[in-house]
Amino acid sequence: MKLIYASSRSCTVLVDSEGDYFARKPYHLTLNGQEVDHAQEAVVSVYGLWPDTEYELEYGTPDGEAERLAFRTKPETCTFDVRRFGAKGDGVAYDTAAIQTAILCCPEGGRVLLPAGKYLTGPLFLKSHITIEMKKDAELRLTTDISRFGVLPGVTRTTDEQGEVLLGSWEGNPLDTYASALTGIGVTDVQIIGEGIVNGCAPDGEWWTKYRKTPVGPYRPRLFYLRDCEHITVQGITFRNSPAWNLHPTFSSDLSFLNVRVVAPADSPNTDGFDPESCDGIRMYGTVFSVGDDCIALKAGKIYMGMTYQTPCQNIEIAWCQMLDGHGGVTVGSEMSGGVNHVRVHHCRMVCNDRGLRIKTRRGRGKTAVIDEIRFEDVKMIGVKAPLVVNAMYYCDPDGKTSFVQSREKQPVDDGTPTIGTIVYERVEATECSSCAAYILGLPERPVEEIALRDCSFSFKDNATPMVPAMANGVEACVGQGVIANYVKTLRLENVKTEGIQGERLQLNDVSVIIDA
Repeated sequence: MKLIYASSRSCTVLVDSEGDYFARKPYHLTLNGQEVDHAQEAVVSVYGLWPDTEYELEYGTPDGEAERLAFRTKPETCTFDVRRFGAKGDGVAYDTAAIQTAILCCPEGGRVLLPAGKYLTGPLFLKSHITIEMKKDAELRLTTDISRFGVLPGVTRTTDEQGEVLLGSWEGNPLDTYASALTGIGVTDVQIIGEGIVNGCAPDGEWWTKYRKTPVGPYRPRLFYLRDCEHITVQGITFRNSPAWNLHPTFSSDLSFLNVRVVAPADSPNTDGFDPESCDGIRMYGTVFSVGDDCIALKAGKIYMGMTYQTPCQNIEIAWCQMLDGHGGVTVGSEMSGGVNHVRVHHCRMVCNDRGLRIKTRRGRGKTAVIDEIRFEDVKMIGVKAPLVVNAMYYCDPDGKTSFVQSREKQPVDDGTPTIGTIVYERVEATECSSCAAYILGLPERPVEEIALRDCSFSFKDNATPMVPAMANGVEACVGQGVIANYVKTLRLENVKTEGIQGERLQLNDVSVIIDA
């Protein structure tokens, strides 16, 4: 048992480091002798603690295994209850001003408390060095009245002509965007904790209808948006029915997301769960995703943002998470012109995603668009249609299906050519697959450097429906196929098992080195 995080009012512990989202065996957990309510998760959060106080957690299993963990909560200067600032919490009155006043007035080291209730609000802005706690049955309900949203301008030129200020962002470009439910601009040392809900209420308004059909700026808000922030922790909060992406930190560092829950209908547009963009140092532990797009997508700007600022998304750990509905379980790209590197995804569970572990880029992303040192370890998939996909011809953007992007002939290597380095899959177990075990499509002029599969297994369900594994021109729907690889320098297969495939285990085109042990 390991302490991951302690605030003034809560803690998060890792109970079973070798489980996936769930621990491997039943257990009971007590805090100072009192039973803690949990659902057998590998990562557990406990609330209702008192500041600057010693606690002892005890873990035990039916077979007698036991551990103890002592820790101390952080100090706290004061608590500002938003009700004292005029918030009604009745779901009818607009509580934006009251909650924002409490946040702005809260002194360093203080806590803003949202007790149980439904708080109708517009966008709220965070402040440094405070904790916001949402109690169980507290719900922030984002208004559907678009006139109550401020706009974050995409680009503002500085008056001293020394640069630009970037605020709004949409799919990797600096574009005017409506402010988000919780917005942080240049803040540090913020904790948002508790068992409450941030509800975007998108089905109640026009975000998924009018704005889906006419995607013009200002673009749709998120539920949680950071720009140039550091030392931020989100613990326990449920994010529901976002107008667009749910959690979107940009150009930020030292971020932790612990036991968060992100939920949207499977057919909701652009409701990615977690899209960090050009961020450095992220922990995503014990989170559940069920959304209408990629559960997690690691990004680093489209062409202008990536090439101008050359800020990669890097040093990321995603572990003990569960990905349910979603186009991809964990995705890298496709807006990643600044590069993505040093990513480790491990001990996760994926159920019924379209694609499980997914890399996507394309010609034009640029020479800074380098994807490298990506490791996927101890991932269990059930019913994921295409478990492993690497696609360097992803047909996004207006020109995505042109010959420039899609040609299978070697093109000149230039400043627009992206790079896919080393991608490693270890101990990936996928059952009830449909399409193929792995589909790899590099570029003829710059093949994928290395794909390594070690101790992986894939089995296919009977009577599966054919599916197109990679979104690129000329990729045909397939069912029950093994490893399909195109334009790869080194393909390394060590103890890779397939069961129930139709046809050849390996289908290779322009693969320079094959190691099949």
